[in-house]
Amino acid sequence: MKLYRASAFALLTALTLGAWTAQAQNPEGPKTREQVRKELQEAIRTGDIIGNPETGEKLYEMYPGLYPARTVPPCKTRAEVRAELMEAIRTGEMLTPGEPMCKLNELAPSLYPPKPVPACKTREQVIEELKEAIRMGDIMEPELGCTLRELNPGAYPARR
Repeated sequence: MKLYRASAFALLTALTLGAWTAQAQNPEGPKTREQVRKELQEAIRTGDIIGNPETGEKLYEMYPGLYPARTVPPCKTRAEVRAELMEAIRTGEMLTPGEPMCKLNELAPSLYPPKPVPACKTREQVIEELKEAIRMGDIMEPELGCTLRELNPGAYPARR
């Protein structure tokens, strides 16, 4: 009986986490019934449905003649790959061999050129941005978690 409860709890937890993750990954919110129906029709049309659950092979892989051909993104040329490799070696962006997965430029930074640092804003620029945010009501109200503009929209000028 304990095993049954434990496995039921594990299944329920996995389903809940799966649903939560699916919702978190969709920034537009939950999909409508019509959106899901269209996605299913497109998957059936292109064979993008699992045909063999044991191997995970999809229908378009099992029967390529029945479905439209897949477009393959253009590959990099040998020269492009070699140029990328040489640049990675020169800058130390190569991973170290073995267990500690670090980049070479992290282990010995003095052997490689320094990474470019993005330009910082001046104090005057930051003060100007703060003044503009105050004027436009874009300052967060910490207790409520919204901006002053959202709390009192009539008190601030319209956005440009």
